[in-house]
Amino acid sequence: MNTDIKHILPDNFSPESRVWIYQSNRPFSAQESAEIEEQLHQFTAQWNSHGTPVKGWGRLLFDQVIVLMADEAEAGVSGCSTDSSVRIIKSMERQYNVNLFDRLALGFVVKDKLQLLPLAQVSYALEKGYITPDTLYLNNTVQTKGELEARWLTPLKNSWLAGKLGLQAV
Repeated sequence: MNTDIKHILPDNFSPESRVWIYQSNRPFSAQESAEIEEQLHQFTAQWNSHGTPVKGWGRLLFDQVIVLMADEAEAGVSGCSTDSSVRIIKSMERQYNVNLFDRLALGFVVKDKLQLLPLAQVSYALEKGYITPDTLYLNNTVQTKGELEARWLTPLKNSWLAGKLGLQAV
């Protein structure tokens, strides 16, 4: 699994561009992935905020994580335009019978694959060696393109979760 996402992200978007991350409870098939990519392309091509086009970008990463981005340098994203993005994600949930809003399922890169763990089981997984302080964690709390590039895929020991688990950053 190639975790270097910087080459995938759009160069012409500000580091302050807003980001929304939706993690699926299962990987999508190749067919589903292609369909999702097309739906994201269609959505971002027509994304508007009070009639003004939103400079948007969407992509499926690791066959399981949808990232939406809006560069607000030209047009801000309003509540209505945010609602429209949530509607497309909810539509995908129904279409593919997945959960894209479970914030208690945490993503880790284990043995070169994205693995989800319920928050309640992270301590146990750490104790048993399934994950380590150096395991890459998907910090889906990032809110900007700059944060996505710098802190989305981060060793567990460097994440907000480290404090909850009693880990110290090295």
